[in-house]
Amino acid sequence: MDTRSPTPSSPLAELGRRNALAEESGGPERRERQHREGKLSARERVLLLLDEGSFEETDKFVTHRCTDFGMGSEDKRILGDGFITGYGRIDGRIAFVFAQDFTVFGGSLSETNAAKIVKIMDTAMRVGAPIIGLNDSGGARIQEGVVSLAGYADIFLRNTLASGVVPQISAILGPCAGGAVYSPAITDFTLMVDKTSYMFVTGPDVIKTVTHEEVSKEDLGGAATHNEISGVAHFMAQDDAECLAMVRELLSFLPLNNVDDPPRRPCTDPIDRADPELDTIIPADSSQPYDIKDVIERVVDDGYFFEVHEHFARNIVVGFARMNGRPVGVVANQPAYLAGVLDNDASIKAARFVRFCDCFNIPLITFEDVPGFLPGVQQEHGGIIRNGAKLLYAFAEATVPKLTLITRKAYGGAYCVMSSKHIRTDLNLTWPTAEIAVMGAEGAVNIVYGRELAAVVEKTELVEGPLTAERRAEILAAARSRKVEEFRQQFANPYIAAERGYVDAVIQPRETRRRMIAALEMLDGKRDKNPPKKHGNIPL
Repeated sequence: MDTRSPTPSSPLAELGRRNALAEESGGPERRERQHREGKLSARERVLLLLDEGSFEETDKFVTHRCTDFGMGSEDKRILGDGFITGYGRIDGRIAFVFAQDFTVFGGSLSETNAAKIVKIMDTAMRVGAPIIGLNDSGGARIQEGVVSLAGYADIFLRNTLASGVVPQISAILGPCAGGAVYSPAITDFTLMVDKTSYMFVTGPDVIKTVTHEEVSKEDLGGAATHNEISGVAHFMAQDDAECLAMVRELLSFLPLNNVDDPPRRPCTDPIDRADPELDTIIPADSSQPYDIKDVIERVVDDGYFFEVHEHFARNIVVGFARMNGRPVGVVANQPAYLAGVLDNDASIKAARFVRFCDCFNIPLITFEDVPGFLPGVQQEHGGIIRNGAKLLYAFAEATVPKLTLITRKAYGGAYCVMSSKHIRTDLNLTWPTAEIAVMGAEGAVNIVYGRELAAVVEKTELVEGPLTAERRAEILAAARSRKVEEFRQQFANPYIAAERGYVDAVIQPRETRRRMIAALEMLDGKRDKNPPKKHGNIPL
């Protein structure tokens, strides 16, 4: 056996030289600049994201083809061309990844590195595995002109074709501007890092020129802006490491593709665990708030709820949890914020989450406490009719197992929208505290009993003579209070709906976990489908 070391001119030596050059990327000075800015290098990110020793790189020696603007010189042809692509494993499951390397031409997109991404995405589609993009780029490579733009379009097409087939996750770990933002926008989840990442279609300089508005990059498109105001981003991390850990955690709830089931984990939390605290968690006064997350955490495995879109449209809560080890998607009105009403942002946020869960076979659990849709000119002009219909459409279209629990209020059209029995929800439960009605008792009494209340005041005046304003108000308030209680007993309770089969059971709150897990086990073999069609026309 020949054990001699390869000579400098040998094939093995050449391979080693090229590997070293490719991994050098933009050089130590530029990598150090990344570190000073609180950012990891592209290769560090990939290795931190994937299981140790699992990364297999592809197209490592690709270089660009541009010869204009001195780009054809040897020192401009950097192996890999500013993008790292390949595959590896996350918690032992296969995943495909690409990472933009800001140390090479600012991570700009060229014809050749776009082809690298397209190749990875096509392979992921054939294999049936998630696609993760680590974005840190200055945008299109100007020297390459339209071929760079064509590269973006090629990627957008793959994002669209992969949508609903394999999970797609975008981590924004630096700049992402111009047309580049539309690839993350199509993907299922977008994560950003506070203070070091930003996204916008047009930057501050262009905005100042066109509209004369002055705004910083952070205020225009920083992580806080897109997590709290625009809703473009779903998660906000404090640094690259936390962001990549979030990606790994998110994937732990998701199947590899649309024909797989979500991964189950062993569960040590008893499935019949009763929680007496739930029996008193709803305030006696129905106008008082409570935190729906307290309810969710008392029901799901080990009290662990992985919230999505935490900072956006906080009047509705969405996220992932497990029930007896099975991943579920949770949608819940939040009485602690705007009384849990549905508005434009909340409707869109929940609709997109419901559709994602339906794409990837993740059962849906809805916790309902909704007083209706938010009234106001701004909401109507903002399209609350269209946006509320999006959530209605999403729930009605979904064929995964669906459970709904009404904890307190379920009023008006919002009752219908929030996964009611009438739109194919499999099991609808309520607590005894549920109020199911066309509207709240206070408002209903004013409409239904308005004349009767006025008559009470008039009769009292006949007996007592002319009344002072204070006495009149006192009589009216007492009469209204009686009618409100009468309305609640006759109409705003769960038993009217139960009598008609609109809810399947009124349960003790402490039994919620056991009943939901039993229902999910019963629905494990559910098979449902929509009428044959190319696709529906959701009211976008």
